[in-house]
Amino acid sequence: MSIESRRAPAQEAEQEAAAERLAARLDRPMGLLGVLFLFVFLGQMLVTEPGWSRALSIAGWMFWTVFVAEFILRAYVAGFQKAFWRRNWWQVIFLLVPFLRFVRALQAVRVLRVARVARVGGILSAGVRGSRSAGRLLSSRIGWLAAVTVVVIMAASQLLYAFESHNDYTSALYEAALATVTGTGITTDDPFSKGVQLVLAVYSVGVFATLAGSVGAYFLRGQDPLVETAVEPVGDE
Repeated sequence: MSIESRRAPAQEAEQEAAAERLAARLDRPMGLLGVLFLFVFLGQMLVTEPGWSRALSIAGWMFWTVFVAEFILRAYVAGFQKAFWRRNWWQVIFLLVPFLRFVRALQAVRVLRVARVARVGGILSAGVRGSRSAGRLLSSRIGWLAAVTVVVIMAASQLLYAFESHNDYTSALYEAALATVTGTGITTDDPFSKGVQLVLAVYSVGVFATLAGSVGAYFLRGQDPLVETAVEPVGDE
């Protein structure tokens, strides 16, 4: 085996490690931006005044530019290796979704409903980024779980509002919160609402199981669940 062939895997491993170190350094600032972006996206859905709508739209694209730049920088440091793209393909999808709103020609094809797809994709990507950001910023499992629950409630309520299951966002927010905590509470009976309620019911069971496990660990081992280290979110960021 030549020196060059032995050096290539070592160089790839070094580049991958460098990308991991860069992601770790950018963890907290990008996490904070992810949380802020979730509220900016919510504001874009609710405001009707043209000035505020334009300002929030500009702010949203500024956030997205930072996210794209951060991702490209990590890909560059990793040497644009195939392994990097295999691990982060889902991030590429979330970064590309907002650009669907520029495909105005496709909006003429009614079945595609590009505008709605772009909005729903934006809500989901903001929710995922917000939940991952909570995992970066919080070290307590209980705190992380509470933050993720808030993100889930916001994302679910925005989806109900975007699909016009509710014409009033406050009602959508209330019912999404109730369903996230209890597993029931969504009064609309369209197929999408039923699907959201099913997902939230499963999530509420997971939350209860996690809380029960944390409390059980406290009583059995004397370990305070409020200072237990959170499980790292999936991904390399």
